[in-house]
This record gives sequence, C-alpha cells and structure tokens, in this order.
Amino acid sequence: MLRGINLGNWFEPEGYMFHFKDGPQGPREIEDLTKELIGPEKAEIFWHQWRDSYITQADLDLLKKDGFNSVRVPIHWKFFATDDAEGFRLLDRLVEWARKDGIYVIIDLHCAPGGQTGTNIDDSWGYPWLYSSQQAQTQTAEVWRRIAAHYKDEPTVLGYDLLNEPVPHYPQLKQFNKDLEPVYRKLAAAIRSVDPNHVLILGGAQWDSNFKVFSPPFDSNVMYTFHKYWTATDTSVIRDYLDFRDKYHVPIWLGESGENNDAWIGAFTKTLEENHVGWCFWPYKKMDAASSVVSFDRPAHWDAIVTFAALACGSGNAEKRIAARPPQDDIDAAFDDLLQKIQFDHKRVNDGYLHALGLTPGGQ
Repeated sequence: MLRGINLGNWFEPEGYMFHFKDGPQGPREIEDLTKELIGPEKAEIFWHQWRDSYITQADLDLLKKDGFNSVRVPIHWKFFATDDAEGFRLLDRLVEWARKDGIYVIIDLHCAPGGQTGTNIDDSWGYPWLYSSQQAQTQTAEVWRRIAAHYKDEPTVLGYDLLNEPVPHYPQLKQFNKDLEPVYRKLAAAIRSVDPNHVLILGGAQWDSNFKVFSPPFDSNVMYTFHKYWTATDTSVIRDYLDFRDKYHVPIWLGESGENNDAWIGAFTKTLEENHVGWCFWPYKKMDAASSVVSFDRPAHWDAIVTFAALACGSGNAEKRIAARPPQDDIDAAFDDLLQKIQFDHKRVNDGYLHALGLTPGGQ
C-alpha cells in the first residue's frame, strides 16, 4: 500500500504556493517576476539555491518517521534536457536519500514540452500543443528515454508518471481525448527501448479523472492514476476507477489529492484505505498554510511582494509597475529571507494533516 506525498513547488513553482492569488501562476511567469524584482543574474542564483534547499535529506528522514513510504516528484522537462542536466543531480541525490530510508520515488512529468494542459501547471503557452505537435511529442519521448536510461536499474524508483493531469475539462480541449493514449504509447515505447523494469503510470484525461479514454492496457507493467480534489469523500467518487481495476486486473493509484481541511482529508483517506487504493497527497510543504505536511512562515516584506505581483504585467505597464515597486532593500530582504524560511530548520509540522492521513507525527 503506497502512502505518499508530493514534493510539489520544487522543480515547478506554482503561484498559489507563494500566495500570488492574482499574480503569476506558472513557473516561467514566477521566474519572470523574480527577474524583474531582483535582476536576471540574482534571479538565476536564487532559483538554483531554491532547488538546492527546498528538499533535503532531513525532509526525507522526517517523512520516513511520519510513516510515508513513497514520494511523487513533479518535474519540469527543462531540467532533464541533457544527460548532465541539473535535474539529474538533484534527483540522484533524492533517490540516494530515499533508498536509505526505504522510500519509493515516483517521477512525474508535470511540465512536458509543448504542454499537456495549456495551463500554469505545465508551464505551457496557454494551449496544450503537445497533442498536435510532433516535435513536442518527440522531445517529450526523448526526455523520458533519457530519464529511463538513467534509472533503469534503480529499484528505489518505483515508476514513471508519464504526464500530469493531461487535457483539462474545458469543452474546447476535449477534442484531444482521442490523442492522449497514442501519445502515451509513444512515450512508453521510448521508455521501453531502454528500460524494461519500471512501472508506467498513466493518468486519465480531464485532470487525471477520465478513464474512458483508455483501451485495454497496452503494457504488461502499468498502473493507472487518478486525482481527486473537492469532491464527496465516499466510495462513489472512485467507483469508476475501482471498476476499471477489476475489469483489467491492473493497479490503480491516487496520485494527488488534498488542498482541503483535515476532516475531508481524513474521510477520503479512510475511503481509499478501505478500498485498497494507494495514495499520494499534495503537497509536502507550503508557505503559511496548514494543508501540507510542513509549512513555513511568510518572509519579511512578503505582503508587499504579493501586492506588486498582482499588478497588470507586461512591458506596456512598465511605468505603473516601476512606480509601484517596493523599496529595493525590502525586495532583496524578502527573497533572501524566503531562502532562509524554506530551510528545514524553519519548518512547522502540521500534526492535524498527518493525523488526517492516518499517520503519527514523528512516528510516536
């Protein structure tokens, strides 16, 4: 039984986790904001330090003590574009820590070339070009081939989640439902050309909710994943997935859920456990929030950064944005403090969240 947590906001920052309610949401937009506020050179250094510090060995050790046995790692393809890319250094380090703690690692392609959703979560250009661009599909397949070749003999890596939440529920995009499984087959073929060992994990269309797009399993080592947020918590909401599991005799897995109060999380976890469905809630760490395993305080001057981030962006608004900038000393202090706040020593464990998952903080 997989009991896991997502290491979100590490490789793929999301605006809501920075409290940018009306500001930048996707990784590229957030990176552009930091370039505007602290300059391109310091921004590049900042994000390297962010990725180096956000998840550490101490975090994995804590998850082990809390009772988790797996982590899902959302990745951005750009960090795995070459054999010696930064992503491999960071992921290799994580796998080493996980191996020591007996924790499985699931690699999740959250941001694919071209974009599988057209929204902020895949850092795309406002449209899911992956399904109609042969170049993007070839590039995505090559990213997965490279990752699979690197981890083909690593048993700590449980499997590969090929595309996170493909094809939103927007009516105009359902035309791509028919293209999803053919894309999966291309990605699977690239992986299987170098790696016969690892589990392929396939998510349904409409944010990993629609399994009707699937034909019978096309690989002998495959698992199907669904995501559920803000629904009822009883068995009715997972009945279609249970039926799919029984029909094809394949494992199913909840790859994401959460972002709710402890009572909802507790009730849904109970439903999953009663139906023998492994789970991986979202996320491990957040700023100033209780709906995560750990949280950390807002940095100094952060509210001023949030206010500025909400202004209309674009070079046409430069005069207004320059006039509204917080003092540069405050900006620099905010981002310096953010790098301090994400350090493990500044964490605050949310005991209620862990109890809702049926786990015991610190294993006590």
